[in-house]
Amino acid sequence: MKDIKLIPLTKSDIELVRNWRNSSDVSQYMYTDSEISKKQQHIWFDNIHKDNSCKYWIIEYDEKKLGLASITGINETLKSCYWAFYLGDSSVRGAGIGAKVEYNIISYVFNKLKLNKLRCEVFTSNEKVIKMHEKFGFRREAYYREHCMKNNEKLDVVGLALLESEWRTIDLFLKNKIYGK
Repeated sequence: MKDIKLIPLTKSDIELVRNWRNSSDVSQYMYTDSEISKKQQHIWFDNIHKDNSCKYWIIEYDEKKLGLASITGINETLKSCYWAFYLGDSSVRGAGIGAKVEYNIISYVFNKLKLNKLRCEVFTSNEKVIKMHEKFGFRREAYYREHCMKNNEKLDVVGLALLESEWRTIDLFLKNKIYGK
């Protein structure tokens, strides 16, 4: 079975990323869904490119660019960070790509960065993604009431986290399940 690749985001990819991010398929799951201009995208890229507390990757599978993954808020003192991803190519949703991305990000955070805690935030209405995170050992740690306003609706968000020690107990089992090894 083919593996996904996480390729560092470059300036040549930012227009593709902007198109994904501006699509309603992606923006519906983001805190903001206003249209992002080319100028805003370039400013965003310049800022993250200089920021050592974050990393962004293009998700590639079978030589096709499918989405974006990131870790942000890398904090060496607290030994933690946040992570997020989206698939800009909606044709691959439900095909197990998200699980492979999640496995690779978790492995990177705990094995390469040597952090202790990986966190994420998900709209409570996105139960499918919450359940995916929980299958990887994430636990619900926070409930943010009316955390975001979209389409004149106040939305709640759940905060999830995974500790490195929890990951160690399920790592091999999940790797075998996801990759069939």
